[in-house]
Amino acid sequence: MLDKSPKAPAVNVPNDLAAHWMPFTANRAFKKAPRLLAGAKDMHYITVDGRNIIDAASGMWCTNAGHGRSQISEAISKSAAAIDYAPPFQFGIPQAFELASRIADLAPAGLDHVFFCNSGSEAADTALKIALAYHQINGQGTRTRLIGRERGYHGVGFGGTAVGGIVNNRKMYGTLLAGVDHIPHTYDREKQAFTKGEPEYGAHFADELERLVNLHGATTMAAVIVEPMAGSTGVLPPPKGYLKRLREITQKHGILLIFDEVITGYGRLGYAFAAERYGVLPDMITFAKGITNGAAPMGGVIVRDTIHDAFMTGPEHMVELTHGYTYSAHPLACAAGLATLDIYRDEKLFERARALEPKFADAVMSLKGQPNVVDIRTVGLTAGIDLAPRADAVGKRGFDALNSAFHDNDLMLRIAGDSLCLTPPLIISEEQIGEIVDKVGKIIRAVA
Repeated sequence: MLDKSPKAPAVNVPNDLAAHWMPFTANRAFKKAPRLLAGAKDMHYITVDGRNIIDAASGMWCTNAGHGRSQISEAISKSAAAIDYAPPFQFGIPQAFELASRIADLAPAGLDHVFFCNSGSEAADTALKIALAYHQINGQGTRTRLIGRERGYHGVGFGGTAVGGIVNNRKMYGTLLAGVDHIPHTYDREKQAFTKGEPEYGAHFADELERLVNLHGATTMAAVIVEPMAGSTGVLPPPKGYLKRLREITQKHGILLIFDEVITGYGRLGYAFAAERYGVLPDMITFAKGITNGAAPMGGVIVRDTIHDAFMTGPEHMVELTHGYTYSAHPLACAAGLATLDIYRDEKLFERARALEPKFADAVMSLKGQPNVVDIRTVGLTAGIDLAPRADAVGKRGFDALNSAFHDNDLMLRIAGDSLCLTPPLIISEEQIGEIVDKVGKIIRAVA
C-alpha cells in the first residue's frame, strides 16, 4: 500500500536568504546583517528577536493610521470569506463603487471619478495614459509630450520612470519613453535651508515650463506630472506660490496637470490631499499607500469631470478606455480602503496631523547643529534631514544611519542617499515625537 504519510526532508536546508532578490535594497549588505520584522502594532514594529522598533517611516509612507488596526484586518477577513475575487472587466462589486464615491468626496470639487489600480507606479502610468488618450479623443492628437520634474519620483513603470527625475532610477534602462522632458526641481539650499513648511524662495522655478513650451510648442504637450511635495528624493516642500503658478501656466497652454499624491494623500500634509492644502485644482490626482493603510495593495487616479466625460461618447456597448488591471478594485483592497477611511474620519487623523505639524517641526529642527547636518526641511508630519556625504562614499553615511537606527537604536527611518526621512504615522504622540528625535540625534552622532 502507498504510504502517504509526510516524509522528513533528507537535508535540513536553512533559510540563507539567498532566493529572495529584494527591491530597492542593497541585497548583499542586508543579508550580512538582516533587518527582519515579525509583527507590528500601533507605532511599533516587532523584530524577529522580539525588539520593539518605533516606526518613524509609516512603513513606507503607508501606515498613516498606525499598525495592527483590527478594523482593517477584520474587514479584509470578512471580505475574503464572502468574495475572494471578482473580475473588474465588465463586472463589479458594490464596495468598489462605495469606495470610489468616498474617495471622490474627499477630493477637491470637480475631481469626481476614480479609476482603480494596485500601486502608485500603476497609478502614475494610468494617469499618463489617460492624458494621452484624452487629447486623442479631443481632436488634439499632436499632444503627446509628457513633462516630469528633476528629482521627481513616479514609481517604476516605464512611464513613471521616464517622467521621474532621480538619476539612479533612470540610468540603467535606456531611453525609456520618447517625447519626455523635465522642468527643474525646486530646491536651492543656499536660499531655503532649515525651512519649516513651504520656503519663501522658489515660485519662479515653475516658469521653466514656459521655456519648454517655447522649445517644443504647446500643441505637442499632453501633461505635466509633479509631486506636490517631492518625497522619495528626500522631502522637498513646494515653494510658496509654485504650484499655483504651475497651474496657471498649464491652463494657459491647454496642458493637463497631474498631482502625484501617492505620498501626500490621506493626511501626510494635514489634509486629505495636498491639493487642498495648496488651493490648487489639478486635472488628475494619483493615490495609493495611505488609502488602505498599507494593508492591501491599491492605487488609483482621481479624474476631473471634463476628462472623464470626454470618454463617454460613442456606442454604449463599446469600451471607453482600453486600460485596466486584473486586480483593479480587488475585493480585499476595497474592504481595507473603506475601513481605513472610517478610521481617518472617526479619529480625525488629518486634523491631528495639522495640529501636530508645528510641534513636529520644532522638535526636528532642534537637530540643527548636530554633526554633519547641512539642512533640515519639514512640512506636515514629514521631515528631511540632509547629512554631509563622506568624501569617499556618497550615500554611505545615510546607509550607516539606517543600520544604526535599526540595530542599535530601535528605530525605523527611511533614507534617500545621505538624507534621513521621518514620516511617522499620524497617530504619533508628542512624547513619541520627542523619542524619535532623541534617537535620530544619537544616530547622527554615531555616524559622524
